[in-house]
Amino acid sequence: MKTIMRFLFILLLFFSTHCIAADNILPGAARLSLYLPLLKGKRVAVLANQGSLIGKKDLVTVLLQHHIHIVKIFSPEHGFSINQDTQIKNSINVKNKIPVISLYGKKLTPAASDLLDVDVIVFDIQDVGVRFYTYISTLQKLMEAAVRYNKPLIILDRPNPNGFYVDGPVLDFKYKSFTGMQPIPIVYGMTEGEYAKMLQGEQWLNVTPRSLAQSLQLTVIPCLHYTHHSYYVPPVKPSPNLPNIQSIYWYPSIGLMEATAMSVGRGTAKPFQTFGHPSLKKMHLAFSFVPQASAITLSPIYHGKRCYGWNLTGTTHETLQKIAGKLQIRYLIKAYRLFPDKDHFFKGFEYAAGNIQLEKQIKAGMSEKQIRASWASKLNQFKKIRQKYLLYA
Repeated sequence: MKTIMRFLFILLLFFSTHCIAADNILPGAARLSLYLPLLKGKRVAVLANQGSLIGKKDLVTVLLQHHIHIVKIFSPEHGFSINQDTQIKNSINVKNKIPVISLYGKKLTPAASDLLDVDVIVFDIQDVGVRFYTYISTLQKLMEAAVRYNKPLIILDRPNPNGFYVDGPVLDFKYKSFTGMQPIPIVYGMTEGEYAKMLQGEQWLNVTPRSLAQSLQLTVIPCLHYTHHSYYVPPVKPSPNLPNIQSIYWYPSIGLMEATAMSVGRGTAKPFQTFGHPSLKKMHLAFSFVPQASAITLSPIYHGKRCYGWNLTGTTHETLQKIAGKLQIRYLIKAYRLFPDKDHFFKGFEYAAGNIQLEKQIKAGMSEKQIRASWASKLNQFKKIRQKYLLYA
């Protein structure tokens, strides 16, 4: 009885500690006294979107209220307003009449002319800690531009909602792309501030010579009360198809299936919490859904067709239990085994996975345990590199 009571007490202490920490977390942007002095009297470029919040106000509004001279806004994938899944064009911010320059699509990095009238760059974006989520790729491109044109860069750090674990295959450079630019696992367990320090410290930036990365004047404004054991829920969705924390938690695992024939629930109310395919009707799966076009998702795969598959929806606690702090490839394995046209299941999957091995392993019928063992060595090597750059316990 004493042992059970002791266990329950420890469990209660664990959850209460984490909940208190999560409730009190302040992102770097909220720590104005640490960085406003670095911006006073300067011409500032801000890379941000509507998820760059300080309380209920967006960063641009707050900086303008503090008389900071913002000359332009850069925006990542989905634009400044986070409401588009299509290619974003340059625009003018309606609220503040500031030009917005898109760094997604044909143009991924600022040009020399974009930074000619800029003294300092501020980066503030809510990431979700997944290699193929493009915000960290935009961060790298911005860092490279800052090095080339000798511009100081200030990163207002934000908690990583998937920052409590590290898992997945490490990227092979043969399959490098904008959705995977560095030898990191799918879930890398770092904030953007930590990741930026790693890019600089490991000389991974694409500048010549590589050692030039050390010249970058990089300042990271850290979060307050955040640790890598915190369960942080972003105050607004970080992108159109990650509407809630359940989708964010499932994104690393189910997002992999975007490089297969499966629908991952885009065009439904539960993206990345459901997945399926019209041809699985014969498998008598209990769950089905119909993707529909919307202002957010203009043309989802299998628009108007009934897909049969899996429903992973649940409470936050149930979702965390199912994920259990690791990449859940079991659903990918199940989907492949049931899919009737196996020759057309994978579609450029090696770029999402970061290697060709995972596709071959699944085709060969290897078990989840065998597959996970195959990436363990490189994953452990990455963890040692990661450890050098952690800002939070």
